[in-house]
Amino acid sequence: MNTEFTYTLEDLKAARFEGTALAVVGHPIAHSVSPAMHNAAIVKLRERDSRFTDWAYYRFDIAPEDLAKAIPLFYKNNFLGLNLTIPHKVEAMNLIHGVSPDAERMGAANTLVWGEHGYDGFNTDGYGLKTALKLDLGVDLKGATVLLLGSGGAARAAAVQCMLDGCAKLYIGNRSVERLSQVMEAVGSMRGGERVNPFPLSAPPQDLASEGVLINATSLGLKAEDPAPFDVAQLPPGWAVYDMIYNPAATGLIKAASSRGLRAANGLSMLVHQGARSLEIWSHADVDAHSMQRAACHALNLPPRVKI
Repeated sequence: MNTEFTYTLEDLKAARFEGTALAVVGHPIAHSVSPAMHNAAIVKLRERDSRFTDWAYYRFDIAPEDLAKAIPLFYKNNFLGLNLTIPHKVEAMNLIHGVSPDAERMGAANTLVWGEHGYDGFNTDGYGLKTALKLDLGVDLKGATVLLLGSGGAARAAAVQCMLDGCAKLYIGNRSVERLSQVMEAVGSMRGGERVNPFPLSAPPQDLASEGVLINATSLGLKAEDPAPFDVAQLPPGWAVYDMIYNPAATGLIKAASSRGLRAANGLSMLVHQGARSLEIWSHADVDAHSMQRAACHALNLPPRVKI
């Protein structure tokens, strides 16, 4: 089967995916560089261990209303693992057999592993985020002031990771008050929950600390015409900006931050490191994150990045 093709629910019903199959599942998904990234790492695994000879990673566009049909089909077709992306990370929690402690706390799963009775869910987004912040921006979540935008699965993972790592203050903003309350439920009961403050995007927090990091976990920026999700002019000069979006490489938020002299980075490193952690869970082997980053940059027509 062609690992560069974007498959659908109908393909899942009709086609045979031989060997050890893995896949990323989302909607839309044609833009994803995960297949290129994971298959590059699989080549490296294959060079040192023959058990990876028949491994391959695919891409599936599955609409939200079809996810409940698709998950059992992936399981029936013996897909060893799935990566879930927008908009499936939260919805999948009701469709799987077991959930890891991290995924349970985050209320979202981005990594599924085939088990005897069904798929087990994990979440590697938090690991990917904290690794990327450290490498790209020199930001350690421990003791940091964080301003987080969004309420989806990635935002939940980020919020929980901030709390687990001991951030000093966490502000969470979203347009929908109802969805914002759902994120608050995920972190409000955690140790240090009093450090979490929700806010509507129309009324951002004032008197921010002199240093901190703004994290965009919304989808604003995926399209060229999208406005920036936050006015960076309201950030003190010591702040950094991290946009989870990696394609386009320079979103409106990143451009605005850079124009004001703020340190800024996109979500490519997060993608690489959450992906590497997923592949480690599936393979029980050390994964070459360098090869994943090179493949991702090549797929995006970007120069190779040295930080990893």
